[in-house]
Amino acid sequence: MPTVYLCSEQVRVLTESMFKRLRRWVVTRFFGHSRQRARLVSKDGRCNIEFGNVEAQSRFIFFVDIWTTVLDLKWRYKMTIFITAFLGSWFFFGLLWYAVAYIHKDLPEFHPSANHTPCVENVNGLTAAFLFSLETQVTIGYGFRCVTEQCATAIFLLIFQSILGVMINSFMCGAILAKISRPKKRAKTITFSKNAVISKRGGKLCLLIRVANLRKSLLIGSHIYGKLLRTTVTPEGETIILDQININFVVDAGNENLFFISPLTIYHVIDHNSPFFHMAAETLIQQDFELVVFLDGTVESTSATCQVRTSYVPEEVLWGYRFAPIVSKTKEGKYRVDFHNFSKTVEVETPHCAMCLYNEKDARARMKRGYDNPNFILSEVNETDDTKM
Repeated sequence: MPTVYLCSEQVRVLTESMFKRLRRWVVTRFFGHSRQRARLVSKDGRCNIEFGNVEAQSRFIFFVDIWTTVLDLKWRYKMTIFITAFLGSWFFFGLLWYAVAYIHKDLPEFHPSANHTPCVENVNGLTAAFLFSLETQVTIGYGFRCVTEQCATAIFLLIFQSILGVMINSFMCGAILAKISRPKKRAKTITFSKNAVISKRGGKLCLLIRVANLRKSLLIGSHIYGKLLRTTVTPEGETIILDQININFVVDAGNENLFFISPLTIYHVIDHNSPFFHMAAETLIQQDFELVVFLDGTVESTSATCQVRTSYVPEEVLWGYRFAPIVSKTKEGKYRVDFHNFSKTVEVETPHCAMCLYNEKDARARMKRGYDNPNFILSEVNETDDTKM
């Protein structure tokens, strides 16, 4: 068996890698389930927030903006309103038609004469009045029941129900179509990586996130940005919960008008202005923050604007990793995206803090430059030749 010798640098790298894996396993195993991070935004983009002690006057505003209120309702409530609106209006106007027949004494219990002309032909009871109301509002018109010119009340009621029926049909059918075609559904086909990673990119320490469009149709004018949410205490002693800090994300071509045809890796440069600058690999898991990432764009097929959201807590930020390659080219010349590696990460050598990286760069830069030392005095020495021939 050949003997394998490891140099001290290789031993140090292997030791650090082993301790890093052990530390992450311990944190995940013993603290990952017991410590539940409070999220403002879930992984699928839903906001975890509730409003309490809202005044009754403020709640009335929701009924003023009834269109948005109906669109925001869940499907089970929307369908309940849909069915109730139609059945309720049919039954209500059925009662009115029955009242017209009762007042005009068209019902059989009044024993009308043979030459009696009713307001509505063949409305002999409440069931018949309900059926005539349904036929009038949905414009079925079977021809068995009809309004005569005998009383103006019936003619006015016919016109009023027809107009109101068109309004109900327009509102409810429009609400159903708008609910189905909301750009929120388009956002479901935009996915983010499960974890964010921190590693070197272009000689800089960066926080990287991968995002993909599962449809071949593009998002026009896409713009991506982030917000770091954390609790801060001001110098005046005020505690601000959910304090928001802007996080700039870019790709190599910029953060606007993205060519979103294939999965993109967006990154945030951790420099002196970044809130991640004073964090380190050992202290990241102890931080209390939530990174919310937004992607805004216009749907190409409908020209509607949509927004995709997700969030990352410290346990979901991996220090010292990068994403595995995902795009390849086949022999036929086609580009292939392997989503099996979409959230897969690979461990790489990374400085354990951003400050260390910048200090290392400054030290290297100082070594390449010379400095004058004012305390250095060159003393002249007379050289003598002691060599004798």
